[in-house]
Amino acid sequence: MAKHRIYTTSFASVYPLYVAKAEKKGRTKAEVDQIIAWLTGYGQKDFEAQLARRADFETFFAQAPRLNPSRAQIKGVVCGVRVEDIKEPTMQEIRYLDKLIDELARGKSMEKILRP
Repeated sequence: MAKHRIYTTSFASVYPLYVAKAEKKGRTKAEVDQIIAWLTGYGQKDFEAQLARRADFETFFAQAPRLNPSRAQIKGVVCGVRVEDIKEPTMQEIRYLDKLIDELARGKSMEKILRP
């Protein structure tokens, strides 16, 4: 079976869309970056290196320094699919990030978004 197109899409090409979605709802780029750091363990320098390298989504998540173990607490629907029911690990990581950005754009507090 062929890989989903999102796996080979550059994270750097989608990142501005995450930021725009947040900013449109009065949130900040710093909050988007905080969510990404919480989920993946990337520090700012390594995150910026991944953006500059134009790493694809699959590589971005495969090279993440420390995927947050609390991400398993992320529940809900993204694009009509329950994130907790997604079987393919990389797709689940992508949808976890989508869900967190959705929660940010909907006005949820950072304390609630960044599960303990």
